[in-house]
Amino acid sequence: MSGLNGMSGARSADGPATRLTGVGVGPGDPELVTVKGVNALRDAAVVVVPVMDSGERGRAEATVLHYVGAAKVVRVVFALNEREDRARREAAWDAAGARVAELLRAHGSVAFATIGDPNVYSTFTYLAQTIAGLVPGTEVVTVPGITAMQDLAARSGAVLTEGTEPLTLVPVTAGAAVLKEALEGPGTVVAYKFGRLAGEVATALRETGRTEDAVWGSALGLPEESIRPAAELAEGGSLPYLSTLIAPARREGGRGGKL
Repeated sequence: MSGLNGMSGARSADGPATRLTGVGVGPGDPELVTVKGVNALRDAAVVVVPVMDSGERGRAEATVLHYVGAAKVVRVVFALNEREDRARREAAWDAAGARVAELLRAHGSVAFATIGDPNVYSTFTYLAQTIAGLVPGTEVVTVPGITAMQDLAARSGAVLTEGTEPLTLVPVTAGAAVLKEALEGPGTVVAYKFGRLAGEVATALRETGRTEDAVWGSALGLPEESIRPAAELAEGGSLPYLSTLIAPARREGGRGGKL
């Protein structure tokens, strides 16, 4: 294989012997799965959904079940709630890869459903790398999905970019200092996975003068959805892990001012 998207392995006359498709199923609202994504889920012999080792149903699984029957869905543990123990996380990825490899050998085509987009901070990346070694010749492709930042922008009315403005995406798991550095720069800044550091994010926004017009959201498209002004973030507080923040660019000059 030579990269993730559109990778081709050995093919028979009828196509590749095995095919793994990463399908982005959006941030949680089942209506935000693309037609191509639905078709990929339905065309695959098996649909794998990642679950935490605690076993509860995740957003990807809940979304998938709107479009395919439960009998076609295989739940595979990825230890998604493990943030500290890298060895445990790696062991979970290895076990998950072995299970998916088994499914590929048995069924030929497997779709892996991931929230958001499979090429944006997705567990699918790790799975594809593992499968490359376990099932050589597997074709790996991805179907893009709508991301949380796009959904939050639509639901909140925040404009992500205009004209020549840059857009910076930061996972706050890298630390609040990385976010602060981005906020000090130009353009719109989007922060992912900031819930556990919400207090530090509030401080970074205040110290860079980016609190005004910034908005955060969690559980987008779900009954427990929350979308609030960033000014309401409490320093020292905590939010759901998969919270998303948009701090729009500082804009002056009216319509077309950035062109």
